[in-house]
Amino acid sequence: MGDILVLYYSRTGHTAAMADQIARGVERVHGMQARVRTVPAVSAETEAVADAIPAKGPPYAGEQDLFECAGLVMGSPTHFGNMAAPLKYFWDHSTGAWFGGELAGKPAGVFTATASPHGGQEATLLSMLLPLLHHGMLITGLPYSEGELMTTAGGGSPYGAGRVTGFDGARALDEAEQALCRALGARVADTAKRLQDNR
Repeated sequence: MGDILVLYYSRTGHTAAMADQIARGVERVHGMQARVRTVPAVSAETEAVADAIPAKGPPYAGEQDLFECAGLVMGSPTHFGNMAAPLKYFWDHSTGAWFGGELAGKPAGVFTATASPHGGQEATLLSMLLPLLHHGMLITGLPYSEGELMTTAGGGSPYGAGRVTGFDGARALDEAEQALCRALGARVADTAKRLQDNR
């Protein structure tokens, strides 16, 4: 059984809902399973420390998750056209995996949530690809053969899955956005499986 690491940060639950759909897509691929992980918030107060285990939701990711995964799908809310600081902090401390080439040649994809359709989804997706490229990962986007890319009224692009939440956060994850999340998870899992089977 190969693990696809579904790594995300979510403060309000919108990105977490996407991670759930990504995981469903991963598990559609025979022989692959989702390993869902999050990262703790970062604080301006240097004394602040998160509990080692979150009170709710999936466990926090560690570098061991990077060593053990067959592929990775990463998600973040959009913060001014960029990934959230907690994810950036996680990657800033992944040099052990980088030195060892642990992620080189493994497939990866990205997903994001914004309040508005023009809230910086594509910029955020591209910002998340940068550390993955530095780690030597193989980027797996969403091709236009996924019909929902042409019909979505919310989020999603060839760079990865997306959603629009509305400024009040009340807009639900619609069917097209869910389908694109599942498609991305399945694409990364299928690519990882093919790579494993050809070794």
